[in-house]
Amino acid sequence: MDASAGSFVAVRRLSGSDRAAAAFHHSSSAEVVTGSTAWIGRGLSCVCAQRRDSDARLSFDLTPLQEALQALWCASFPGTELRGLISEQWKDMGWQGKDPSTDFRGGGFISLENLLYFARNFPKSFQELLRKQNGDRAIWEYPFAVAGVNITFMLIQMLDLQAVKPRSLFGAVFLKLLSENDRAFDILYCITFKLMDQQWLDMHANYMDFNTVMKSTRRQLERELLIEDLQRIEDMPSYRLLAR
Repeated sequence: MDASAGSFVAVRRLSGSDRAAAAFHHSSSAEVVTGSTAWIGRGLSCVCAQRRDSDARLSFDLTPLQEALQALWCASFPGTELRGLISEQWKDMGWQGKDPSTDFRGGGFISLENLLYFARNFPKSFQELLRKQNGDRAIWEYPFAVAGVNITFMLIQMLDLQAVKPRSLFGAVFLKLLSENDRAFDILYCITFKLMDQQWLDMHANYMDFNTVMKSTRRQLERELLIEDLQRIEDMPSYRLLAR
């Protein structure tokens, strides 16, 4: 470990260089937290920037953030044309305005990468949450995308990823899981989103209960991370909630 590398928050090395990472509070503002990727490892690629055949319409004139947003739209609403990167359509995904890039100011987009990974790797669960398909839903539901950026920020806090090295037991456990699977953070994000929604339904929550649900979700994650002999992220009990 490079002790001089500074604090860690970015769980990906983006296009071969370190970038800033945005950590979001449950509000319209975003707090940018920067750091080195030394804590997590070297040479990890950003799933956002990996072009697929389905993303053929992406323009090389777009920034990586814009490309990732367009890829997220394609994965979220296949067959529905996005009329522009600034569009009222984004509100259908739970962004706060018609320009979601304002939620990723400062160039960091860990939360966006998490969402895109979720959409591509667990599409069934992703669509269930995006479209609120399961359970007896509240009249005033949580906005999907805003919940997503809050989940990323909560995980960064819980795992103490701002530190040069793990300072908590949860961070140490996560580092072990990461050594087994370099996508452990993305998978943990997917687990957390699905678990949060289950807690939401179990608590018959509405929008005003969001912070309470998040605290309950975090407590459950912490319990699962402390299970004896947990070797893989897939061994967490809540992993079974995910469906591809």
